[in-house]
Amino acid sequence: MTEATASLLAPLLRLLFPARGRHRRGAGPRHRAVPAPGREAARRPAPPPLRGEDNALVRPYLLAHERKEEARRQRARRRALWLAVHGVDVGPRVIHGVEVTA
Repeated sequence: MTEATASLLAPLLRLLFPARGRHRRGAGPRHRAVPAPGREAARRPAPPPLRGEDNALVRPYLLAHERKEEARRQRARRRALWLAVHGVDVGPRVIHGVEVTA
């Protein structure tokens, strides 16, 4: 008999008592009161305008160009190393200000 009573009262008790766990509604107000724009808004100075020098954002096409140039230089270094391993010298033409001839 107690099981039948409990099964009948369980839905009613779920409606009356708050849920348990992290989804329980708090005891505080549902929303915060927003102060009306008045004296406080007038007292605060306006933030200074953003300067481009202070901003860390960079245009993506500038970064792409720099990456492409660095990749080109890296390929040239690897190609020179590969050729040097096989006995072909493709090093710099000018060393310490003096032109090197073959």
